[in-house]
Amino acid sequence: MSRFFDLVKRLNQETDNSPVAFPGVPSQSTQVASEFDQTLSILLPHGTSHPAKTENGSESRQILSVLLPEGGGHAETPEKCSEFLNIPVEEVHIDPASRIVFYTDPSSPGANRFRFLRMRLRELWNTKKLRTLLITSPLPEDGKSTIALNLATALAEGGKRSVLLIEADLHRSPFIDQLRLKAGPGLGECLEGGLNPLSAVRRLEPLGWYLLTAGQPHGNPTDLLQGEALSVVMQKLSPHFDWILIDSPPVIPLTDALSLGRQANASLLVARAGRTPSEALEKAITLLGRQHVLGVVLNGVEEVDRLYSGYYPYSGNNNGSISRGPTEKQN
Repeated sequence: MSRFFDLVKRLNQETDNSPVAFPGVPSQSTQVASEFDQTLSILLPHGTSHPAKTENGSESRQILSVLLPEGGGHAETPEKCSEFLNIPVEEVHIDPASRIVFYTDPSSPGANRFRFLRMRLRELWNTKKLRTLLITSPLPEDGKSTIALNLATALAEGGKRSVLLIEADLHRSPFIDQLRLKAGPGLGECLEGGLNPLSAVRRLEPLGWYLLTAGQPHGNPTDLLQGEALSVVMQKLSPHFDWILIDSPPVIPLTDALSLGRQANASLLVARAGRTPSEALEKAITLLGRQHVLGVVLNGVEEVDRLYSGYYPYSGNNNGSISRGPTEKQN
């Protein structure tokens, strides 16, 4: 992985962004939705069994060595019981502030990068090696929740696939406000009170995927995730979905991601260019286990388009300009 770490170090040296914000230290510089489609760059792994092509067949540059998880087989067609069919539908208003660029700007470069990521993940899904994916980051504010929202939208393919996104950060629950949802029971209540998780799931339209929010647990979140109840919840949910994405707390400040990682076939790490030190990325990979880390998403990159201009097929009109907006935190 030395090539990737060299790239991260180079971007850290060239960027004007502030250093990474460690736990308890507020961020001084973040990207906003208006920039997201032009700054996100996904550096995907190279697999000997997977051709380096995008969905339209063009070649792509490979940055990282693939580390495929073992096993993880799944049923070809998720089980659809009456309880699943009765999951309530909640209409959500999606605007640029939600940062779901795959929905708000589907022809943008950022959306195309998620299509490329979907293609690579679909290859593993077809071989039954991947169904449940942990999405995490080394440190806070690397943008992992934004990646999770966009990836869920991409994998759902407008409702063709049943995709569940689990908001598993029990310390904070940004999705309720970000998506303007009604508060209700979630993962915390399932772990703490034995609530059937299907009764807490909601289908979000027009995004076409399902969400289990964090809820409002009363106990210690880390203790809840380390108990046997988490395994029971995942066993109840798994038969009903083609994909399960777990939006996890960051790896280094908490042990929660390690507990959640045991319920996933693989992990996808999100790092932020100019903010996430390569040492933090190395430590996160070591903690999760190299064989469990499927790849790395490098978020907030402005220099990658210049360094790797041929990496992705760009659709739409991209003149390379970056519009600046007000600072806001990204999860």
